[in-house]
Amino acid sequence: MSDAQGFARDQLRAFIERIERLEEEKKTIADDIKDVYGEAKAMGFDSKILRKVISIRKQDQDERMEQEAILDTYLQALGMIPVAEDAA
Repeated sequence: MSDAQGFARDQLRAFIERIERLEEEKKTIADDIKDVYGEAKAMGFDSKILRKVISIRKQDQDERMEQEAILDTYLQALGMIPVAEDAA
């Protein structure tokens, strides 16, 4: 086997091992997050709503406002919320 092939093999092995370590770290972090949600639930918080809050906090304010406006439009169209009246 040439040195180039050996070098490529070593690089490939190094990448695979790094990815495996990161995947293990990711699993550990995911388990930690799950534990925190469990603690919050035990204290009476709704974990589904906590997840939604986390999702909302990740969004840009403009993006969030746009999504809320679209949601309101859809809910109004379905008759699930009253149509906003003009204050004229």
